[in-house]
Amino acid sequence: MDLENQKRVKDLAQKYGPENIIVILGAAEGEAAGLAAETVTAGDPTFAGPLTGVQLGLSVYHVCEEAIKSQLDETIYDEQIGMMEMVLDVDNIVSEMTAIRNEHSKY
Repeated sequence: MDLENQKRVKDLAQKYGPENIIVILGAAEGEAAGLAAETVTAGDPTFAGPLTGVQLGLSVYHVCEEAIKSQLDETIYDEQIGMMEMVLDVDNIVSEMTAIRNEHSKY
């Protein structure tokens, strides 16, 4: 997750409270999604950004997870994400996201 997005997430969590923030990711690989998820839950593991040492514990999901997918208009989801979902290793992404949430999410 780039430094500007880290700052945005941190600012929003401070403004609205971390219990009121859900981060939805769209990374194409489980490892990349997991790294971003770890950043917004346990802090920046690269020790380079505004979330270094900041354990926000935010709720974090990938857009392809059923908990998010089921909340979206099916036509729009298919139009915007459906084709990409066919080439993603969704099981790997879901596994990575679930592990991060179980270990670091507080909300």
